[in-house]
Amino acid sequence: MKLLKKVVGATFAAGLATFGLAYNPISTYHYLADPGAAADDEYFYIITDSDDPAPYNSDGYKIYALYGFRSKDMQNWTDFGIIYDARQINGIGDIWASGIASDPKTGKLYIVFPDGGGGGIGYIKADSIAGPWSNAVGGGKDKLVAGWGKGHIDCDGVSWCFDPGIFIDDDGTTYVTWGGGESTSRPNTDNFDVVKLNDAKDAPVGTGSHVKVNGLSTRKMLEASYIHKHEGKYYFSYSTGWQQGAPTIDYGIGDSPTGPFTWKGTILGDPSMNGKSINGNNNHHGIAEFKGHSYVVYHDRRIAKGHDGLEIIPADDGMPKPNEGYHRSVSVDEMFYNADGTIKQVVCTNEGPEQIENFDPYDWYPALTSSKQRGVRSRSLWAPGKVSGSLLLPLSTKESWIRVSGVDFGTAATGFIVEAGSVADGNTIEIRKGSATGTLAGTCELKNTGSKTTYAENKCEVEGLSGIVDQLFLVFKGAKDSTMAIKAWGFEGSGTTEPTPQSPYGGTAWAIPGVIQMEDFDVPGVGRGSDLKSYYDKDSENHSCTDAGKEAECSDYRDGTGVDIYKKAGGKLIVGYINEGEWLEYTVNVAETGTYTMYAAVASDGGSSFKLSIDGKDITEDIAVPANKKSEESAQNFDDYSKVSANVNLTKGEHILRFTATADWFDIDFINFVAGADAPDDVELDPTSIKSIRMNVTSSRSFQVFDVNGQKMATIDAKDLSSATAQWKNSAKGVQGIFMIRGTNGEKSMIRVVR
Repeated sequence: MKLLKKVVGATFAAGLATFGLAYNPISTYHYLADPGAAADDEYFYIITDSDDPAPYNSDGYKIYALYGFRSKDMQNWTDFGIIYDARQINGIGDIWASGIASDPKTGKLYIVFPDGGGGGIGYIKADSIAGPWSNAVGGGKDKLVAGWGKGHIDCDGVSWCFDPGIFIDDDGTTYVTWGGGESTSRPNTDNFDVVKLNDAKDAPVGTGSHVKVNGLSTRKMLEASYIHKHEGKYYFSYSTGWQQGAPTIDYGIGDSPTGPFTWKGTILGDPSMNGKSINGNNNHHGIAEFKGHSYVVYHDRRIAKGHDGLEIIPADDGMPKPNEGYHRSVSVDEMFYNADGTIKQVVCTNEGPEQIENFDPYDWYPALTSSKQRGVRSRSLWAPGKVSGSLLLPLSTKESWIRVSGVDFGTAATGFIVEAGSVADGNTIEIRKGSATGTLAGTCELKNTGSKTTYAENKCEVEGLSGIVDQLFLVFKGAKDSTMAIKAWGFEGSGTTEPTPQSPYGGTAWAIPGVIQMEDFDVPGVGRGSDLKSYYDKDSENHSCTDAGKEAECSDYRDGTGVDIYKKAGGKLIVGYINEGEWLEYTVNVAETGTYTMYAAVASDGGSSFKLSIDGKDITEDIAVPANKKSEESAQNFDDYSKVSANVNLTKGEHILRFTATADWFDIDFINFVAGADAPDDVELDPTSIKSIRMNVTSSRSFQVFDVNGQKMATIDAKDLSSATAQWKNSAKGVQGIFMIRGTNGEKSMIRVVR
């Protein structure tokens, strides 16, 4: 169908628009490390320190400042540059790994930072990630934690007085944790301290208490302590020692922010992809929940390793190919929980998290707002007591651009405005769709201001920017590098486009009672956000077409979705190669409230399972998929299907049914719902053809007719599909074209009517 193909094609294009370049890390133009994370109702925040000052051959850390980032959608990040710099603050030597928290009651942001490797714990606050940041330590003290009377308490016997984290509970109570250190004993379970702050949040209540993690056997607790909360439980996470080959991020769960905690496992291993490390030595993280999702930020060595085609930028001294160990990058991925509250080990990805809402171009953005960059550099505009900012400096004789993802232009954009300094004539910014060489929407020529610290407003007209543009590029062109300094930009135009929700494939909800064919999952919505998706597959390939020896089974049905649909006997379609966590959704219309018996036609070599949910609530427990009879001879033979069943309670009306795989490797053909508890199955498997279904009914049923645009044309009562087809051919007066006829049990046929 033409309309449906258009929607699916757009979704596929969005998935491919990476051009061989990862979305991770969040910044590709300088070296960042040791991230912390926080969130409020509007933004997700990341703070980092920086490896930029380190020379290319550095064999140690040179870390002096904190950088601030924020995002509304988890794909497009605004870089505010340096937000706090030890080099311009008296009494602070360095600033290493730090923690950030947002107060849910006041909206203020708080940061705890270490003065280098043991000079104590500093504490600052601000109303915005961009600052200005001011000292939050009360009582005339320099720091929360420091010796010689400079802090409210000393380091309390912790070996390493650094890597602080800050956690603000739902009631506003604030806790600070710090510490770490080597130990000859394994496990060492008390390397960290935690202290509660007073109601004013400016001084500790009492002294610190050592954090206890029970249940460890051989794993050390080295550094990077962190507290977060999920569904009433408290999680204490930290970086382990090097005895496992590389530090991991492990965690324990407890009933209080101060513990004790019970060790549960690993959140994040040594960051790697496809069996290849993108880390190098240490590990550090931050965790926050945002708009119904949980995320972990971490550092790796993607840029220094040139991972996935990333530009290996020079070190601060201009030398190429800097030492990977001391030139790190910051990435982010989504984190998921199991039903019992334990955490699934995070999978590091190129793509990063899914974009959770559209980007609004009709605002005024700091120049370094982007989902990816190439051939650009930055300069921070920080000074004590001032709001932070960052300039974008293009290397405009090379491939130089920033990209913004999922941009919602609504009715149409009419103009582009950019505030910039320029010291050359002929510097331009091209606005392009799809790629850095894609469709040109407009070109802005920059005024020569004579200085990169003198800014002018430049405006140009744009055309062809309407609706949602998956990837928008600002491409910088000039005869000489570093002659532009971009400060801010935005678009002019009218309105935004409301997202279109997912819809039934073919235009009509599946009827219950009745059969649902699994390959006919809903069409995704148009826009950005997880609530618009109708399926999740772990990769973009249909393995029936890409796996060696499977060419005969290859199917292009629902091409572009990545769902593994393939042909079996008689050309019938099956959803296969199913992995744990993958899911499909179907709009269903339940005839009457009551109990139904669900039957599913499945095939597996054993150990597989799935569950069903309605509108986000589970209606079954995990349903085991039995091993094929033929699997005793060949574990790869999936031709022997069987039925599994469960009683489910359904409510009358239209709902979203989700099928979720809870264990790996099985196929599914269809699901049938029969009215009543433990009701007999009314659909049989024909042993000669998996999808040849014999109905145990003889009365007439309803069939619906749709045109190529998905528009419903008619409803026909007939005893079977053949009769319905004949009726439509005879009764469709004055119409011609291609039509789909679909019955309430899911069978369908495509026919051409010629007059």
